[in-house]
Amino acid sequence: MFRISQYMQELQSPPEHPVARQPAGPVVIWNLVRRCNLTCKHCYSISADIDFPGELDTAEVFTVMDDLRGFGVPVLILSGGEPLLRPDIFEISRRAREQGFYVGLSTNGTLINEDNIDTIASMNYNYVGISIDGLRDTHDRFRQKAGAFDASMRAIRLCREAGIKVGMRFTPTQDNARELPQLLDVMAEEQVDKLYVSHLNYGGRGNRNRRSDVIHQTSRWVMDLLFERCWEDIQSGRDSEYVTGNNDADGVYLLQWVKQRMPERYDYMRQRLAQWGGNSSGVNIANIDNLGNVHPDTFWWNYNLGNVRERPFSSIWKDCSDPLMAGLKQTPRPLKGRCRVCRYQDICGGNTRVRAFQLTGDPWWEDPACYLDDDELGISEAEYAGDQPQPEDLQVRTIRRAS
Repeated sequence: MFRISQYMQELQSPPEHPVARQPAGPVVIWNLVRRCNLTCKHCYSISADIDFPGELDTAEVFTVMDDLRGFGVPVLILSGGEPLLRPDIFEISRRAREQGFYVGLSTNGTLINEDNIDTIASMNYNYVGISIDGLRDTHDRFRQKAGAFDASMRAIRLCREAGIKVGMRFTPTQDNARELPQLLDVMAEEQVDKLYVSHLNYGGRGNRNRRSDVIHQTSRWVMDLLFERCWEDIQSGRDSEYVTGNNDADGVYLLQWVKQRMPERYDYMRQRLAQWGGNSSGVNIANIDNLGNVHPDTFWWNYNLGNVRERPFSSIWKDCSDPLMAGLKQTPRPLKGRCRVCRYQDICGGNTRVRAFQLTGDPWWEDPACYLDDDELGISEAEYAGDQPQPEDLQVRTIRRAS
């Protein structure tokens, strides 16, 4: 996760002694339930509006939660499917807050209404994130349900009126990215606290001409817009928060923005971004799915590290006998191609490894979604021309679609 607002605020008022945060344990994104009342086109968990067998029950969730707390996990993001379809979601949420976790709820918002908003407010969630995929027609098409946009926006208003910190979650694609300016206007008009832009975890583009690639162009345009709007808000004193995820090249791109506009802050910002370090899958980001399987992050759903019914999460997470986890925890990671020679590897951490694996079978190959070109990265093709992806025999599983 890349906190644009935090770093831009530091550009305006640099802290006297900035330090890198060293969490004791990873942030855990917990897909408590696979069932969902929507069938979103870009869902990574392939959910459906049916009950899935074998999910962790309440007692098992509590046992895992105790282990997570003892392991130093600071944050739980309760997700799905649609977490509000889980009958014990409030029991789980209440216990998580009582144990001292920062607790976020990731929801499509359509099930938040006047009948349950008081209960939701009483959970004292630190944050509620509601997915918005565009303006009304686009959002409803993505969610494949008429009225979904209006229901989600009503949920945002109810949360705001109840004093809950609420944000919009947006995944830009070629079909909806051009609506981001209007969504930013909606964010301001509705006084939404936060916007989280999650880059689509796609699996493929070539190495050359990244600046002119249509997908990479869109990524750059989205980031330019976010930087501009965030800086405007900071200058005007508006209390807003802009965050991106799933493309750690965003940090390097911000550094390019600083170099062009505030060259006197370049060295400071480079140091701060290196302290951030980019991608932390398998280190400071973890995922537990509805069946209790542990994954390096949510997009590695087809790669199991172990199951919390068989071993505690704390034991699974420390086990570096797994080849993927060993590489993810290595510093620097065993990267190849452009990523191996990149001058900013210490900032992005090699970006998202799952995309490289999906495209080539090699989890250490260059990330195809890096949208900066060789000149911007200070490298030449001759430095990596001899590299080739080497597919690894990682034991992945097939996720069956619900019928």
